[in-house]
Amino acid sequence: MLLLASFPLYGQSTSYQKQKAKKIEQGSPFTKIINRELPATIVYEDQEMIAFVPLKEQAKVHLLIVPKKEIQTINEADQEDALLLGKMLLLAGKLAKNNGIDQSGYRISININEDAGQSVFHLHMHILGGNKLGPMVDRID
Repeated sequence: MLLLASFPLYGQSTSYQKQKAKKIEQGSPFTKIINRELPATIVYEDQEMIAFVPLKEQAKVHLLIVPKKEIQTINEADQEDALLLGKMLLLAGKLAKNNGIDQSGYRISININEDAGQSVFHLHMHILGGNKLGPMVDRID
């Protein structure tokens, strides 16, 4: 118990919680892409996942890998999702190679909740590369 008390606890702001609840209620835009209700440039699809170019590209190569199973964040993933999560990582490597960034370098990123900037509450993995990406976050010295 003493150990737990020594770590600060951080939570989501009230405004973020409200925004998150509203977006979850409206449904995932990624599910709408999967169901072909929204357009997307799809680069890969199988029975478990889909990969496509996001609307707002943040690098020369920017792809999203999205499981077809709706998992709001990695926090909601469980043991039965382990194989799917592993397959997502393997697909990231394959897509990096297909896009010519496997040797120059690329970043794989999953944003979880407020402090990481998650704005779509359907688990997704970003693949970013094709140019210098800079540091992920500013260092705290």
